[in-house]
Amino acid sequence: MRWDLDTVAATVGGIAVGAATVTSVSTDSRRIGPGALFVALRGAREDGHEHIGAALAAGAVAALVEPGRLPDGAAGVEVVDPLAALLALGARRRGEIAVPVVGITGSSGKTTTKDLTAAVLGPGTHFAPNSYNNEIGVPLTVLGCPADATALVVEVGSRGIGHITALAPLIRPDVAVITNVGPAHLEMFGDVATVRRAKWELIDALPGGGVAILPAEDAILVGMRRGPMLTFGESAGADIGVTGVSVDARARTTFRLTHRGEHRPVTLTVSGRHQPRNAAAAVAAGVALGVEFDEAVDRLADVRLSPWRMEVTEREVAGGSVVVVNDAYNANPDSMEAALTTVAAMPGRHLAVLGMMHELGTTSPQLHEEVGRRAAALGFRVVVVGEDPGIARGAGEAVVAVVGDVAAAVPVVTGLACPGDVILVKASRATGLEQLPEALGGVAR
Repeated sequence: MRWDLDTVAATVGGIAVGAATVTSVSTDSRRIGPGALFVALRGAREDGHEHIGAALAAGAVAALVEPGRLPDGAAGVEVVDPLAALLALGARRRGEIAVPVVGITGSSGKTTTKDLTAAVLGPGTHFAPNSYNNEIGVPLTVLGCPADATALVVEVGSRGIGHITALAPLIRPDVAVITNVGPAHLEMFGDVATVRRAKWELIDALPGGGVAILPAEDAILVGMRRGPMLTFGESAGADIGVTGVSVDARARTTFRLTHRGEHRPVTLTVSGRHQPRNAAAAVAAGVALGVEFDEAVDRLADVRLSPWRMEVTEREVAGGSVVVVNDAYNANPDSMEAALTTVAAMPGRHLAVLGMMHELGTTSPQLHEEVGRRAAALGFRVVVVGEDPGIARGAGEAVVAVVGDVAAAVPVVTGLACPGDVILVKASRATGLEQLPEALGGVAR
């Protein structure tokens, strides 16, 4: 990327003020790179225009702002809607990118599959360091793709019909992955059938020869595809199959991946009983882009995940240590089930520190009760943190405490924990439970 302000203004329908050469784009005044254009966005809690001065002081060469908000003497572009402008800049940058692009969506597992796919595609693959999957994160991912990248992996979420379609000009995938379809964001979608239609918008964005990567277990999704496709999963007949899954004491999996009669053993360094399916999806994306099956599997060996996704650490308690599984970046019924099942298989007594799953609409009480019942059935003691639409009701006698926030949870969990325990921490991000493991004490290992 190397744009002058006239080019930026023409792209976004704005007015250029002054002169500058833009080689990067940022919406965060604390993260300004060389040649940065700072895009001032209005959010629910903050207005980026209040940070223009800080961005320029940090080295931004120009700012993209609403009319009349550019500081005296500063270079920039004035535009009515900076967010729409950010999307337009992302679409322009996508038009400059000639390397293969993988788009990934699904109800859960998107970010992990994004990390695994980037590993499979090898060095030089550009991907976001975290869960950049909305109307801000997608353009920032695309805009951050360097000129020497060998591939681009873009994660994309959806909060309703048309959301992915609106972002499609920025993604234009050569390969599109749907990890799964489940009851996530039902507050926006209403039912799982609508979720499926919304996720399918990424498949609709494929060109004629583009390859869809679909879960073999979802017969409806597989039946919808009329073009090139690879399936993945534990079902017999999957193009990239998973067999023989075993889980060690730290919830790391060993399994076999199969493809066209070839069988390869895999041991992942990341934790989670559900990770083999994510790995199979990633390998399928690599195979679709011409990576040899053996090489794709080999590249899984040293993958590292984005933070707060099945992070397994040991924390010191009186008399020893406990294992803490931090999976608190986000939560929906499917990811709750996966985390509970994984941790229940780990040796030790099990404590689940659970919070609310957001955006589940009218089904929220029922789905939270089901999570509580599942935790109790698997033998967990349960601590509920924050607003609870039904976890405690479902868990019944397995509930040992209900507290208002993370600060209140710390002494409760510390008092309950005994050496050798395994503690699962999981909720939607708004609960803030990702802070709990750090507050429990020093990392033992």
